[in-house]
Amino acid sequence: MEENRKKSAAAVSSLVLGIISILSVLFYYISLPTGILAIIFGSTSVKRTGSKIGKSGLTTGIIGLSLCLFLYISMVILLWLSNN
Repeated sequence: MEENRKKSAAAVSSLVLGIISILSVLFYYISLPTGILAIIFGSTSVKRTGSKIGKSGLTTGIIGLSLCLFLYISMVILLWLSNN
């Protein structure tokens, strides 16, 4: 029983960090670290246990990180185009 709790802690933290990364996509200083940590914890828990919560944490981390990068890259491109 304790073994399952220890294994699922990384999966749950990955899911929580992934959700935080999606919700705080406008603030890169929150979204980038939480997205990266969600990916790390999610991949670790999937390798160890193959849990579905870990997979969903990995997915939300990738989505949050992708949204943040897309938003800020598009902002840089728009600023560059407006100056030309």
